[in-house]
Order: sequence, then C-alpha cells, then structure tokens
Amino acid sequence: MIISRTPYRVSFFGGGTDYPDWYLKEGGAVLSTTIDKFSYLTCRYLPPFFNVKHRVVWRHVETINSISEILHPAVRKGLQYLGYDDDRGIEIHFQGDLPARSGIGSSSSFAVGLINSLSLLKGKQLTKDELAAKAIELEQKILAETVGSQDQMAAAHGGLNVIRFSQSGAITLEPLNISEARVAELESHLMLLYTGSSRMATEIASKVTAQLFDHSDDLRRMYRMVDEAVDILKGGGSLKAFGELLDEGWMLKRSLADGVTTSQVDQIYDTARAHGCIGGKLIGAGGAGFMLFFVPPERHAEVEQALMHYRWVPFAFETDGSCIIYNDQGPVFPAPLSS
Repeated sequence: MIISRTPYRVSFFGGGTDYPDWYLKEGGAVLSTTIDKFSYLTCRYLPPFFNVKHRVVWRHVETINSISEILHPAVRKGLQYLGYDDDRGIEIHFQGDLPARSGIGSSSSFAVGLINSLSLLKGKQLTKDELAAKAIELEQKILAETVGSQDQMAAAHGGLNVIRFSQSGAITLEPLNISEARVAELESHLMLLYTGSSRMATEIASKVTAQLFDHSDDLRRMYRMVDEAVDILKGGGSLKAFGELLDEGWMLKRSLADGVTTSQVDQIYDTARAHGCIGGKLIGAGGAGFMLFFVPPERHAEVEQALMHYRWVPFAFETDGSCIIYNDQGPVFPAPLSS
C-alpha cells in the first residue's frame, strides 16, 4: 500500500500568465506558496479475492472490472497513462482536507499525488520536476483541460516560490530565500475564507484564455507584480505594500472575463476592506471558492466578526510538496495455477 500527501497552494501574483497560450508567446511568472492542507491518496494492488477487478473511492464508490469503466477521468486516464492494465486489480482511495473545485489547486494536487503514488507502486520514484511535468501532461494534453502550469509545480515541490514560464516552454522554480521571521510576518497577515461554494475552474479558465490577448496590458502588469512582490518580501520595510499590490492585482484579475467575480465575492471583499483588510483576492480561476485577505494581525478579529457567517480556515505555509507518507507493498499474490 502507498499513501501520498500533496499540498494545496495559494497563489499571490501572476496567475493568468501561466497558461501556455500566453507564456509561449509572452513568458510568465507566478509567486505562490503551498499550505498545510492536503490531498491524500491511498493505492494498492487489490487482492484477487473479490468479485470486482478494481475499486476507486472518491465522491463515488466505483467497483468495476476494467480501467476503461472508471468514471473519474483523472484516475482512468492516469492509470492508462502510467501503463496500468486489467491484469492486476487496483484500489485507490482519495481524501482531501479542503473541498474540490474551490480554487485551491485541488485538481493538480490530485494529479500530482496520483502520479506519485502509482509510479511508486510500480517501483519508480520520480523527481519533483518529473512529477510536475507528468501532471501537466496529464491535465493539459491527455485530459485536455484548460488549466495553467503553476499548480502542478507548486504541489510537487512545495514551499514559497517564484515559478517562471519561458517562451521556449521551460518551467523553472526559484525558492524565495527570505528569513523565517519574514515568512512568519507574512503568514501573520494572511487570512483564508471559504465562500461556501464551488465551481468547475475550467469553465471560467476557458473564458479567460479565450480573451487573454484582449487584456495584454493587464497581464503584463500582473507579470511585473511578481518581481515587485519579491522585492517587498526581501526588503526590510513594512509589508503593507504587499497587501496594496494584492488589491491592485485583484482589480486587474476580476476584469479578465465575466464570471471571475460575483456579487457575493464583491460583497465579501468590500466588507473585509471596510474592516481592516488592505488587499486580497479570490484564489484560482475565479467565481467561487476561497478568498485570501491581507490584514494587519491586530485587525483579524474585526474582519472575522464582520464576516462571521463564513468559514475561516487557519493555515500555515508548508515546504515538503508531494511526498509518500506510507510505503508498504504488502504481500504479492501469485496468479492462480492453471488446471
């Protein structure tokens, strides 16, 4: 049995420039961090004593006799992509700390964890870069989903990083080397709120990518914000400018396409701003899910009280990325003897 743990991510700046349609022409960059909320995947070879070949447990419980019958598209295509067939039964269980389709990078965390677990079940341990590359290929090419290329890198590597996307297609990760005290100061200013709704990110992402070059100036500005934010974090001054930059970035992002924001999201954001929030954003492609706020620590309670009907999610940064937390292959059952 293999158990993997893969973090979710919070993206601060540069989202939108990580779509291949954009960065292969203009280049791109994202500043993001992974957090201590995780996607867990358990997988093993299913012992041959049951009346089904495969079992997949997620929102549904699937008991099937062929990989091609699996409803979960990432599991079905992922198994085929990694060379699994129906010769041996497979059992996969999924659990997550946060809701799916909520902008927190859950689909890419699932893809990275799936590839990590299933590769090791076959006896192959992948590097962080290999994990990310295979997850990007699975999501963008095999599943043909409209997703960027930041979430897979973040989930695989973990940590507070700048991820850069070159016009050649190369993707590089640069850990942000700042003091533990500065990281703690940044963490102390951040609040995460769940709006209580979810959506299919690819629906909004499709709208955004269809209009990318109608918003070229906005995306170029969002790209430049990454290095500006890094300079603020590496400097010794107040972090207020980081929050103000978040506010500017959200104003740009919400204009990229219809559906990026909603009246509910705007009401939440305006309420937070009225009670001490300096800046923030809706995380992910938009529409619903989690909102991030930059708030001076002494005003956290005021913001929480003003938005008391929503669920607040305490969190901290994490640095491990996708990892295997349990590895016990267990007994190997031979094929039945021929009569």
